[in-house]
Amino acid sequence: MLYIAHDPIYCHPLPTGPNGEPHRFPMLKYELIPEQLLYEGTCTSENFFSPGTLEERWILGVHTYPYWEDLRRLRISEKMVRRIGFPLSARLIERETRIAQGTIECTHYASKYGISMNVAGGTHHAYADRGEGFCLLNDVAIAANYLLENRLATKILVIDLDVHQGNGTAVIFQNDPRVFTFSMHGKDNYPLHKEISNLDIALPTGSQDDEYLGLLTQTLPSLFEQQKPDFAFYISGVDILGTDKLGKLKVSIAGCRQRDEFVFEQCQAHQVPVVVSMGGGYSPRIADIVEAHCNTFRSAQKIYF
Repeated sequence: MLYIAHDPIYCHPLPTGPNGEPHRFPMLKYELIPEQLLYEGTCTSENFFSPGTLEERWILGVHTYPYWEDLRRLRISEKMVRRIGFPLSARLIERETRIAQGTIECTHYASKYGISMNVAGGTHHAYADRGEGFCLLNDVAIAANYLLENRLATKILVIDLDVHQGNGTAVIFQNDPRVFTFSMHGKDNYPLHKEISNLDIALPTGSQDDEYLGLLTQTLPSLFEQQKPDFAFYISGVDILGTDKLGKLKVSIAGCRQRDEFVFEQCQAHQVPVVVSMGGGYSPRIADIVEAHCNTFRSAQKIYF
């Protein structure tokens, strides 16, 4: 059975712009994705679970104590608030901890059923000591550390296919050979300064399905063979779409779905449990974002169940 982490707190209210325009982060997708999956019958209510409370020790296993203290006491600098892109509030911090806990809980379901998914997460721009790019706590890093500390995994592969480089994740694990970070992203996208993952593939602006899928199919199987992970995290951002406002690539919705299916097929073929966090998506039409994200869930159901 496919277990999916979701909670109403994921859909956090955001302020409109000075002229009443919506916030550039499409928070509504966290409400619409489950609704669509339920409506079409891809999932039932039994597939969804609400994450519990995140223990502070798992936050501090990845993030520094001063940063976490400043976050929870709502005293991070205005400059960092601007870099994060969300107004700071206690409700926002609770949201971030619930998302990270969702990714942790997904690891147990993935170990049992092969795959589990979080409707949110993929907050890969969060560093140990700071947040940026709509990311405050790094859910994949927290969950990976949880697995390692509990000896539930010995070698982890992070497959980050969001269009933006997983800069925070790369730095958090730069000196940890137990975690291999793979990021395939747009060369000319945010962040301007790229960090060094274990493997980075930077795609030129305008890359389409053939180039994108060709590189992925050449790369991922050999990573499984060389690294021999016993657990994987997949950040399935749909900001690779040609319609995306921030993406700069030209992948189609069909190509995005082929990407997901290939990742799942590789995880399954190598018998590696995988937890999926959704990552970003910024197409002007929210229907495009929701459709591409829902394809990830549809693909998981098709391949695993």
